[in-house]
Amino acid sequence: MNPRNNPYAPGAGTPPPELAGRDEILERASVALHRTAHGMAARSMILYGLRGVGKTVLLRKISEQAEEAGWLPVFMEAPESRSLPALLAPALRAAIIRLDRLAAAKKVMSSAWGAFASFVSSIKVRYDDVQINLDIEPELGIADSGDLEMDLTDLFTALGTASAERNTAIVLAIDELQYVPERELSALITALHTINQKQLPITLIAAGLPQLLGQMGQAKSYAERLFEFVPIDRLPDDEATRALCVPAQAQGVEYTKPAVHEVLEQTQGYPYFLQEWGKQAWAVADSSPIDDDDARAATELALAELDASFFRVRFDRLTPAEKRYVRAMAELGPGAHRSGEIAKVLDKPINSVAPTRAALIKKGMVFSPAHGDTAFTVPLFDGYIMRTMPDLTQ
Repeated sequence: MNPRNNPYAPGAGTPPPELAGRDEILERASVALHRTAHGMAARSMILYGLRGVGKTVLLRKISEQAEEAGWLPVFMEAPESRSLPALLAPALRAAIIRLDRLAAAKKVMSSAWGAFASFVSSIKVRYDDVQINLDIEPELGIADSGDLEMDLTDLFTALGTASAERNTAIVLAIDELQYVPERELSALITALHTINQKQLPITLIAAGLPQLLGQMGQAKSYAERLFEFVPIDRLPDDEATRALCVPAQAQGVEYTKPAVHEVLEQTQGYPYFLQEWGKQAWAVADSSPIDDDDARAATELALAELDASFFRVRFDRLTPAEKRYVRAMAELGPGAHRSGEIAKVLDKPINSVAPTRAALIKKGMVFSPAHGDTAFTVPLFDGYIMRTMPDLTQ
């Protein structure tokens, strides 16, 4: 069929043409943001799940909802090699500029700018990756102690006060939050806790891999009471069918039931994979309806595409020892595996491979769904490993 009309959109954070199965989560976020903006108690929201479930898409959608409601969303992605202050500084500067454009008392904005200038001046000494220069006089004694917890709390308080004066709210939208180091994550949680107690209109909507729950609990024991942790999982069959079929139907194209069954079986309901299989099924089909032969051909093409991009970019980041570890996991098949079982496949003592496992968790390749268990954060990755490393001794 005509590739110009192909409706599917596989990509990192690319909005799908049909955002199926997420209405309840979007409504919960909308309620929480509304309460925060109006000075009522609401918990910040943490979206967590495996790669390919659509966390980034949801985070951007919630940011759009906040923008449409007249609030100030600030979207950020936490990379592995950058500090939290370096991530926050340019984003919060943009938020202050937007606040400054709204009509309100200049005295409050002057305090917000002063606190921000103090914060930037202080963190530049401790974090070499902060690059913002300001021609603004710092406000002495505010956000300039050099202690990230205290300074971030001071800054959020000044920004929250300015937001309240303008009848709006700042929404911090942070993707890949699991990459923020524990000490800096602790400072962020502390600042948000203070803001929550003061009922100032700043909130966090963040997304990360499953290990983020444990990281936040380790950073601050009260994190489970401060945040609403929302699991984002693969779609049930009816919603997966919607995500696959509705975009095609908008173009006058149908799927046969066997074709839908084939795609759902291969993708396991993961939103990213549904888009990839849909794209390939459209490409190979001559006309409507897309049948099971088209779907099987799409499986070959989709796996080849994923092997060359989605899986490959993650595999190439691994050291030889890490590659052997994930190969041992793949040898055991899909699902979570005990650390002792993986070590046995590698023919090594469990303690000797523990550092490799820890490095893989830090890189976001695996996580621990239960104590002593290890599973991939990337769905279908075990199949890719077996195709790429057919021999365990490689």
